[in-house]
Amino acid sequence: MNTTQIFDKLWTEYTERTPSAQKIKDLFLNKGNKVFNDHVAFRTFDDERVNIEVLAAPFIAAGYEEKGDYVFEAKKLYAKHFEHKTDSNAPRVFISQLKTKEFSGVLQDTVTGLIDQLSKEDLNPSELVFKGRLWEQPSFEVYEKLQEESEYAAWLYVNGFCSNHFTVDVNKLSTFNTLQEVNEFLKQNDFKMNTSGGEIKGTPEVFLEQSSVLADRIPVDFKEGVKEITSCYYEFAFRYPMDNGELYSGFIAKSADKIFESTDMKLKK
Repeated sequence: MNTTQIFDKLWTEYTERTPSAQKIKDLFLNKGNKVFNDHVAFRTFDDERVNIEVLAAPFIAAGYEEKGDYVFEAKKLYAKHFEHKTDSNAPRVFISQLKTKEFSGVLQDTVTGLIDQLSKEDLNPSELVFKGRLWEQPSFEVYEKLQEESEYAAWLYVNGFCSNHFTVDVNKLSTFNTLQEVNEFLKQNDFKMNTSGGEIKGTPEVFLEQSSVLADRIPVDFKEGVKEITSCYYEFAFRYPMDNGELYSGFIAKSADKIFESTDMKLKK
């Protein structure tokens, strides 16, 4: 698959879980903007069968290369970002993984048990990012136990392998000049922002500002019955030029740490 095919397929699946994203994109389009994606993010576990390198496979095959790596101490995550070698309009790809060995034996055993359920066909690297949840029907009791240790792990348990968020490239919007203008526009249209660590994460001094709406909530059929939990969210990024005049292209771990919380069930939608 080429990049257009990959991201079109991901967007279709993502907007089924995140209807607010399509609504927001339509609002931008209706104001005369062309919407470009700054980056698309994925979550996974550090098990070698499904780790960052596995999820990155279709992007590497489509012309991407690794550009940076990041550590999130508090949330016990490791991440890498990838960029297309020649297409400057292709979204960056951001893939994080949970450092499971830093958690309890119960969480480690739960994660290993989930991945043990998957077949070789399930684990095909060229398709894994499109597959969603591949293991058995989730248990709400297990979901809540995972939540106690890691919101990230609980989210992955229910949602599986899919786009965690797409991100609007605010620099390329024609009717908005700042991220603050975008945030005010979203609030005027009744979208709730993630305010953890401030509505805008980052500053011009670190060359990147980010914001996001809170994740959509969707009904999930647990073994114990249907419960409404968080799915995915839409993010917005504004990049500043560095001393050499080029826009900063990486990520700020301190900011991303707070963006992750957009899926936190404790935040009011």
